Amino acid sequence: MEFNRCSRCGSFTYQLVMYAQKCSQKDGLEFSTFKSYIQENGFENSLDTISNQTGISIKNLNRFVGYPEFKEYKKDYQANMKNLNQILVLME
Repeated sequence: MEFNRCSRCGSFTYQLVMYAQKCSQKDGLEFSTFKSYIQENGFENSLDTISNQTGISIKNLNRFVGYPEFKEYKKDYQANMKNLNQILVLME
């Protein structure tokens, strides 16, 4: 029997799923909330700001950003952060 760890709570599970049974519904709801937020607002805000506005932990946001659905958004986010850093350097 192979054990896995839940990506959300860290509990061990022997099922062939990524999450403990108690986490599955909440994860789906948070993923849906994050996806809606990105579709409405784009990826112009930092993960910290998105976390504050959605109530989703930064740990889970980082995990969601790694999902294939957000590949293009992630590129936009990285480009925005690079531009912001360049502006900050110029302001110094």
